[in-house]
Amino acid sequence: MSTLKVITYPNKVLKNISSEVKKFDNLLHKFLDNMFDTMILSNGIGLAAIQVANPIRVLLICLPSGEEDEQKKEDLLEIINPIVIKKSGSIFYQEGCLSVPGFYEEIERFESIELEYQDRYGTKHTLQTDDLLSIAIQHEIDHLDGKLFIEKLPYARRKKFEKEYKKAQKEKKKDN
Repeated sequence: MSTLKVITYPNKVLKNISSEVKKFDNLLHKFLDNMFDTMILSNGIGLAAIQVANPIRVLLICLPSGEEDEQKKEDLLEIINPIVIKKSGSIFYQEGCLSVPGFYEEIERFESIELEYQDRYGTKHTLQTDDLLSIAIQHEIDHLDGKLFIEKLPYARRKKFEKEYKKAQKEKKKDN
């Protein structure tokens, strides 16, 4: 098991637009495995490659399931080179992000999406989804496009977030 460092806001790397994956080899497979370990140890349900400083169009989603509400490897979605082909409806959800730790905001997303993507072997798939899975995929695709969920906030709320975030960072430095 190997973990990667999750980069956090305001690191400019998060603004990079990720490139299409062309090689589906053992190096990619090892990276995907390391991403999964990182996501689970960070208590996340999703992770985009750019969040671990690799600007490729890769994202993982693993929603908790079962009575224990645990994340199982067999529920893992490895989504490579995603393309949203249909979107509909509207839903608000309290989102958080491993790259913006400690902050949660109500964000509007499409309620359902249909997606084309490739798996770790390059095989093409289509996925039609809604609710939390749809929200999580949209959140991670935003990362691949160099966007953070806080950019979806209205102007006044975004300014308030930036002020709160700077204050939290100062307090964090004081404690260390």
